[in-house]
Amino acid sequence: MTISNGSHLAPSLLRSAIAKHQFIITAEVMPPKGGDPSHMIEMAQILKGRVHAVNITDGSRAVMRMSSLASAVLLKQAGIEPICQMACRDRNRIALQADLMGANALGIQNVLALTGDPVKAGDHPKARGVFDLESVRLLRTIGLLNQGIDLNEKKLPDGPLDIFAGAAVDPQCPSWSGLKKRFERKVEAGAQFFQSQLISDFDCLEKFMDQIAVPAQKPILAGIFLLKSAKNAAFLNRNVPGVHIPDKIINRLAAAEDPLQEGITIAAEQVKLAQTLCQGVHIMAIKRENLIPEILDRAGIAEVFSKSAVTDVTGTNMASHQNLAVV
Repeated sequence: MTISNGSHLAPSLLRSAIAKHQFIITAEVMPPKGGDPSHMIEMAQILKGRVHAVNITDGSRAVMRMSSLASAVLLKQAGIEPICQMACRDRNRIALQADLMGANALGIQNVLALTGDPVKAGDHPKARGVFDLESVRLLRTIGLLNQGIDLNEKKLPDGPLDIFAGAAVDPQCPSWSGLKKRFERKVEAGAQFFQSQLISDFDCLEKFMDQIAVPAQKPILAGIFLLKSAKNAAFLNRNVPGVHIPDKIINRLAAAEDPLQEGITIAAEQVKLAQTLCQGVHIMAIKRENLIPEILDRAGIAEVFSKSAVTDVTGTNMASHQNLAVV
């Protein structure tokens, strides 16, 4: 495998599309729970040409899976642009900086900075959470490393990084003042784009955009979740903090002859709503990532770029960025 210094890479497709104010499409794929990444790569390959980047989770819900960084490199090798999630739960500041340097060297430019879910929520409740940093300080760390400085304010002798950092946001947070304060802190810390939690209240998203997000002029990607059944929606309401799927959606799913197809229709409707409110969507279709192209088709979203416009293992773009189409 040929490795190229990350600082000499062409801008990522995601970064280029954001700079051109295109409507951004990302999707989430979970790393494998084991040593065989073939299913993850297969699901991501289905998304090639339909999304600007594939987001690789980092121990989502504190469930142990393959390293997000290793998974992102595997997708990069397969010609798929990754967004590597990086959570503070499992690593101290030394390990986080080391992983960021490694990501840069391996051509992984997009990083989503997260605090991380509590350990007790996951499959290893006896593990010890680290939380040496949290998402805002991780964003500041990325900013320093991009300037060629470490957290000890010492110069990096082997050159600066070039990481394109994003952050998470929950527009449905019940504390409006807390939401505003934390969002502004993340912008100040260097977040270049924001991926939202699952959106079920689009009136709330509109309020967030008008009163908080628009002045910051940072792209917001609304979280769209594929609901597979009324039972699935009720499970989310019971078990995922901050999520409230409205009764009218649950009733639609319960009354549908084919609940999964109804879920696809609902997700497509939400993508259309998001197009009127923000600059992108982040689609989550857990274990059914293969249905994301159908959601986009029903929403009238064309391919975001030609399938031939992929990147090779070194990150060098094999087709002009001008092949990117505004959608």
